[in-house]
Amino acid sequence: MNAWFVQHRAALASAVRRLWLAPLNTLLSLLVIGIVLTLPAFGYVLLDNLRDLGRNVSGVQQISLFMTLDAGRKDVGEIENRLKQAANGKWRFVPKEEALKRMQTSEDMAEIVASLPRNPLPDAFIVEPTNTAPEALEILRKEIAGWPKVAHVQLDSAWVKRFDAFLRLARLALSMLAGIFAAGLIAVTFNTIRLQVMALAAEIEVARLIGATDAFIRRPFYYFGALQGALGGLLAAALVLGALTLLAGPVGELAELYGAGFSLRPPGVGEVAALAGIGAFLGWLGAQLSVSLSLRKFD
Repeated sequence: MNAWFVQHRAALASAVRRLWLAPLNTLLSLLVIGIVLTLPAFGYVLLDNLRDLGRNVSGVQQISLFMTLDAGRKDVGEIENRLKQAANGKWRFVPKEEALKRMQTSEDMAEIVASLPRNPLPDAFIVEPTNTAPEALEILRKEIAGWPKVAHVQLDSAWVKRFDAFLRLARLALSMLAGIFAAGLIAVTFNTIRLQVMALAAEIEVARLIGATDAFIRRPFYYFGALQGALGGLLAAALVLGALTLLAGPVGELAELYGAGFSLRPPGVGEVAALAGIGAFLGWLGAQLSVSLSLRKFD
């Protein structure tokens, strides 16, 4: 076991030394890998923020339940009990008196409300389900519509469906783009490792003559590819954070103009680690393909 750790530590040290001894080539390679990973990573973060924005927009993920005008407190209690059983989320009861007061505070509606002989507004519930999928919202709306003393159930399902369809299309396009860029990252690593194998051809020949195994020869190149990919992933995370920092101010100002408190959410530690891990895996894969093909010349 100690020998295994010693061999891997030596291979890792060799990979680090190769990166350090060619700073310009390393920097250029990391920039290429970082840019390749930045575009899909930024798209993922942007879609994640758009999904949060869709959830935070007032009324988009809400079901408005309006009761009949003759509904009493007992009927309100019955609706609350049914919501506890049917709606996995939260809801808020809006008495008709509160709704009338809100209309009275509106400049456009104050005179109209004052001329009314009585309160024409019904009691209502604002329901915010946990499951905000369009299909689940529509099923819940139909169920609520069949309850007693429920006059009308309102859900802007068309808007929700359009927004959900847009997110699905964007995810598909992002997945295709990520696949193309992943192939590009593998190609970059493949070419870098191939050039290294060609430059070290004499050393590899000597190592084989003195009994070095293929695994021993391959290992430093694998570590080089994985390490280069991981560093490129960290650079991509830094570029995404920088872009979000630059956009945070304008996005916040735009949200204030629309009366919203939205702010861009940066990637978390887990997402940064995942990006570095993806870069390491793609770099290792490119190194494996390159070494496997390049070493055939020595057979």
